[in-house]
Amino acid sequence: MKYDVAIIGSGVVGALISRELSKYDIKVALLERCNDVAMGTTKANSAIVHGGFDAIPGTMKAKLNVKGTEMMPEVCKELNVPYKNNGSLVLAFSDEEMEHVKELYDRGVKNGVPNLEIIDGDKVRELEPYVSEEVVGALLSNSAGIVCPYELTIAATEVAVTNGVEFLRNCEVKAIKKENDVYELDTTLGTIEAEYIINAAGNHSDEVAKMIGDDSIELIARKGEYYLLDKSFGYLANHTIFQCPNKMGKGVLVTPTVDGNLLIGPSATDEPDKDDTDTTPEGLAFVVSRALKSVKAVNLRGAITSFAGVRAHPVTDDFIIGYSDKSDKFINCAGIESPGLSAAPAIAKYVEELLLEKLSANEKADYKMTREAPVRFRHMSKEEREALIKKNPAYGRIICRCETITEGEILDAIHAPAGARDVDGVKRRTRAGMGRCQGGFCGSKVVELLAKELGVPMNEITKFGGESKIIYERTK
Repeated sequence: MKYDVAIIGSGVVGALISRELSKYDIKVALLERCNDVAMGTTKANSAIVHGGFDAIPGTMKAKLNVKGTEMMPEVCKELNVPYKNNGSLVLAFSDEEMEHVKELYDRGVKNGVPNLEIIDGDKVRELEPYVSEEVVGALLSNSAGIVCPYELTIAATEVAVTNGVEFLRNCEVKAIKKENDVYELDTTLGTIEAEYIINAAGNHSDEVAKMIGDDSIELIARKGEYYLLDKSFGYLANHTIFQCPNKMGKGVLVTPTVDGNLLIGPSATDEPDKDDTDTTPEGLAFVVSRALKSVKAVNLRGAITSFAGVRAHPVTDDFIIGYSDKSDKFINCAGIESPGLSAAPAIAKYVEELLLEKLSANEKADYKMTREAPVRFRHMSKEEREALIKKNPAYGRIICRCETITEGEILDAIHAPAGARDVDGVKRRTRAGMGRCQGGFCGSKVVELLAKELGVPMNEITKFGGESKIIYERTK
């Protein structure tokens, strides 16, 4: 397995980089240690496209956040991924916090954030009727938005694979050495050779860098816990609602999702285990208490699931992007915490430019930059549904009742480029299992379809790869 470029990590950053590089006549591999893309921080974050007023002026965070947010609507349009420019509010509950709001406004102006406003409490409640009466004012960022981070990652990977990038799942890098100016990567799939490496390994990017003797990256694993509420509670927020940020992050938010749910979180605790995504009673209680300060109508009767994600906080408090001091053929993309999702399109372009400074490449004549829109049966009119079912009866069989997901959509997800290989992979691509019952009705049917389409026994189908098997043995 020999490549010009090996990208380690298929989170949103690695996936968008692979999409950018797939336009060139070079051989690219996207390596992922898990069973699917978007399995780390990308699948468990706030899904916010930040305006860019929080980052310190002059930092990479500031520059790439503003640029990435500007790029995001067009990228989502090209990839047929839902995006909504809903704007954000940073609430102030006192005159002292209003001073902080003014500082954020001034910082945003320096960063080049468009359409910022400082508004009073009455205007806040006019925009958001359920916001607390204690709010005295807020910063309104009209350029902010929301997106589904794992849908964005899946779509970018599909485009990359369609254009010739090889996606290698369950491919963990164990060691790296250099022989005759070429890297040899010792992986769980065997030895992979690459002239250039792009390290986009998220929480493990410091470990990957150390494999070439680069110990300059120091990361702190910072866990955030969330509650997701049923769509019936989505009316409680139109904008993404923040409180004033602190040293641990942007604080607990209340926000709609692009799919109409209500999301509250995250907490922020530093953890010794980079892969600890367990929720805790303390963390979730903290999330609820802080969310209620902003929107008192938040009610856990609407909670359909809770989850946690771990982000890579760099001790430098800024993105670490560039060639390693140890090698001019090894690019680090590390410490990509918030606003990493917002900045991801700009990070991908920046890395592309860095690579092309040294690697000679021509653009492909047949490059396809867009992804066809997947079937979303739940959004179709009656006439559109009837025409689709007439063409393919599989779209007439509802598998997930909560989200109105059909068998045809699940089959599409399995057979797509870099398609689903487990139950959660189907869930992220189609929303089967995302509803109120959380897969209680459709889960067994999804397992059955995966087994049939992949040609494996049902007891080999997993929830998310590894040993997370759904069925271990048959009952009598």
